[in-house]
Amino acid sequence: MFQNMSSELRLKKLRGSGGFVMAQVSDDQQRKGNLGGPDLFLAPIGRLDQEKISKYYCNTCEKDYEGSPKIEYESPNEEVAQNLILLERGQYVCTTCGSTIAEYREFQKQNQQADVGLAKPISPSFDQPTIPIESTKPAAQSEIQTFSSPSEPQNSFSSIVGMSVYDSNAKKVGIAKQVGVNSSHQVVLIVTKNNGSDETIEWGKIKKIGEIILLGDGTPSGTSLKCSECSFENKSGSKFCESCGSKL
Repeated sequence: MFQNMSSELRLKKLRGSGGFVMAQVSDDQQRKGNLGGPDLFLAPIGRLDQEKISKYYCNTCEKDYEGSPKIEYESPNEEVAQNLILLERGQYVCTTCGSTIAEYREFQKQNQQADVGLAKPISPSFDQPTIPIESTKPAAQSEIQTFSSPSEPQNSFSSIVGMSVYDSNAKKVGIAKQVGVNSSHQVVLIVTKNNGSDETIEWGKIKKIGEIILLGDGTPSGTSLKCSECSFENKSGSKFCESCGSKL
């Protein structure tokens, strides 16, 4: 009886960058699609069974369509960080105009008991002299080194560069420009902000990577409230988890 209740499907609106779909999803899928706000997002859920999608809306067409959009995907099995594999990436595409409704990426930890480590560069070690690097041009970031290699057709960060970056308040920060290493040999994400300038963000401040890159709320270490049930980083002063509702 309890198993049936936990697997009950509910019709939900799942948002994407180019529209949304209406689909029957389980409680677990709802939790995945919840990024801390009132809306559910399609990207963290990944690839849905097309039979579960009843209709979708395309922003380009400005029109509702019955049934499911086309789902295109590939399985790169690419290691993007220590103990983190990019298993699949794909997109939901409008069957009429071909516009992207949503994109997704599915990750898997190689060791479920261990944490995810730093992002994996092209070369196995940061301090090897053979690492091809170039300095970013803004003077404020002269201490940052970025990975670049003409001999590599596609580096390990290709699935991240170009993605939209949002803060914890759902405000767009900018576009992911490049992944590099600072003077302390720490992996950082270089973001081109909305005003055209570049900002360096520590890799550890990235909360989730899906259709978008979601940053944490920037609360200083020791004052954030991490949920013991789902590990969601809640804002200081929260009494209940914004993700799963558990008491903090």
